[in-house]
Amino acid sequence: MSFSYINRELSWIEFNQRVLSEAQRQDKALLERLKFLAISASNMDEFFQVRVGGLTLLKSTGSRKRDISGMTPVQQLAAVRKRIKNQVTEQYTLFNNELLPDLELNKIQIRSPKKLPKHIKEQAHRRFEKNIFPLLTPLAVEKHTKEDDHPALTLPAMTLIVACVMKSKKNKQRTVLIPITEGIDRFIQVEELGTQYVIPTEDAIAYFANILFPSETVRAHTVFRITRNGDIAVQEEDAIDLAGEMEEVLSARKTSNTVRVEMSATGSRLLEKTVLSLSRASIEQVYRINGPLCLSDFMQLAFISGYEDLKAPSWEPQAATSIDFQNSIFDEISKGDILLYHPYQSFDPVIRLIEEASKDDGVLAIKQVLYRTAKHSRIIDALIRAAENGKQVTVLVEIKARFDEARNLHRAEELQRAGVQIVYGVKGLKTHAKITLILRKEAGSIKRYCHFGTGNYNETTARLYTDASILTANSKFGADASIVFNAITGRSKLVTTNHLLPAPTHMKKRLLELIASESSRAKSGEKAYITAKVNSLQDKEIIDALYRASKAGVKIKLNIRGICCLKTGSHPEAKNIEVTSVIDYYLEHSRIFQFYQGGDNLIFISSADWMTRNLEKRVELMIPIVDKDIKSQISEILQAAFKDNQQAHRILEDGSSERVNPKGKTSVFRMQEHLQKKAVKLAKARAYTRTTTFEPHRPSN
Repeated sequence: MSFSYINRELSWIEFNQRVLSEAQRQDKALLERLKFLAISASNMDEFFQVRVGGLTLLKSTGSRKRDISGMTPVQQLAAVRKRIKNQVTEQYTLFNNELLPDLELNKIQIRSPKKLPKHIKEQAHRRFEKNIFPLLTPLAVEKHTKEDDHPALTLPAMTLIVACVMKSKKNKQRTVLIPITEGIDRFIQVEELGTQYVIPTEDAIAYFANILFPSETVRAHTVFRITRNGDIAVQEEDAIDLAGEMEEVLSARKTSNTVRVEMSATGSRLLEKTVLSLSRASIEQVYRINGPLCLSDFMQLAFISGYEDLKAPSWEPQAATSIDFQNSIFDEISKGDILLYHPYQSFDPVIRLIEEASKDDGVLAIKQVLYRTAKHSRIIDALIRAAENGKQVTVLVEIKARFDEARNLHRAEELQRAGVQIVYGVKGLKTHAKITLILRKEAGSIKRYCHFGTGNYNETTARLYTDASILTANSKFGADASIVFNAITGRSKLVTTNHLLPAPTHMKKRLLELIASESSRAKSGEKAYITAKVNSLQDKEIIDALYRASKAGVKIKLNIRGICCLKTGSHPEAKNIEVTSVIDYYLEHSRIFQFYQGGDNLIFISSADWMTRNLEKRVELMIPIVDKDIKSQISEILQAAFKDNQQAHRILEDGSSERVNPKGKTSVFRMQEHLQKKAVKLAKARAYTRTTTFEPHRPSN
């Protein structure tokens, strides 16, 4: 393919720039802007742990392998660092010059202790002594000449550490480190007369250090944080005990190589050499920060109680109008397929399906794949009850879900103790499919009920991420679901399914066939359209197929939240491709694909993005939508993504973005607001119908 591609890492940074741009919007509520700034910082933390960690590892091996954009690991790291430093500068320019002054005007004052009024400082001092001091564990940095005699300190990753040079009364100096470990509040908050004083804990530690070291004074101090490589995976080929191997991986991440050191720009340069030595970092890995480190922690201030006028209006999930909640969920699904589009429509029917199945006398078995679950999960509780009630419960818990490994291990053990049959994923693949199968005895035979989705079985994120769910009793889908579960839990061969399209065996091939089919139709002079909504597009074969389709005349619209390695522009390969990205109140997470196919309009929802890892290295599902009404609803949702002119960005040829604004007399349109208002309107209409409809009680036969 003659046309080039955008580097994956640089494309991700541009996605994070779109997130940051929401924080930079002066027309947004102040605490909403702070929220988006915190999200951009949290995103960047994970990017360094995983992507920069992986590139650093490749560099250390001497790899010169080029990515699809033609860059080596060394070139990618250099480009990433340059772009990231600019983005960090933007983050702190925004924080220091706009958000901090505006917060202060609105009586939220983020200050160090030395800048507090005397009586507020005294309150902060008392709270520090009571709530912070008992949890601190200072670490002395020993001076030594032989490294073997005194092993270096192992510093915790992703933890703020206050480094102090202490001076005794006899003028002796030493260096101590004070980690702000998990469980210690990031902020000390003091409220007085409607003003909220917020003192960062790292500033309080440096200021009140005499409590920790009564006979010494602080000569110099700095605050730093280390990021380590998190791109460490379990070696499955040699794993006998996968759970045990995963615990070793979690332990290895605590001492893996440093990929970033953030240091306060106003901190002592005397301590920089010590920090670099302890972290074993190079100078190019240092980022000097002009403000408080770890801006992701400021998310908690974005949700501070009160100050409602500084927050975006909250949206609540609505009850699904296609379900009569007075009836059994099984009866409702039996009437026909049900679409739920979260979080506009509540995730509760999915939870209710599992909860009702756990105690329904007719239910014989429940099978489910769990990738990421909520901290306090009603679904886990229901599965445990089902096992205790004698149901046959089988759960595939994907313990390779990055950064959720520890929680998933704990959940798996909890389920196993209750009698649930646990499977720890599939060897060599991550299982990312969102699927539940319930087998219920009805009228002397077994009936299958299924849930398929684009998002996790997580009631917390189901209120924050947009995702599609299908509840169905379609026997053909149920038969396919059984084939899928038999393959992933029983190590049987995944034979051809009738309707569901699993990865890595069938999905990519079918996608390429559908794209090629649209190309053929365009060459024949027929209408040809491809419309898709995904989180990321990186797979080279899919991109090349889209380039060929565009060149053939297929009109292609892509709504991509994150990574887009496809290069837009006026070249023949891309002239018919439009790529937009929506960043808004909810995180766009659903995957929807539509192919015109001569007017047949084939529509699919999927757990998979158009990335090589999803299509070739994960167990995923692509589900065709067969119900005519549901196809119409999903098509409308998909089209709304391209009408947005308030929260959308257009992806440009160099991979950067520009905001989409209404042109001329075009009406203002915000997709998420539109879908929320529609859900509220439908729910109100359904509630009104129920209150004005009289249903008589009839004698039983």
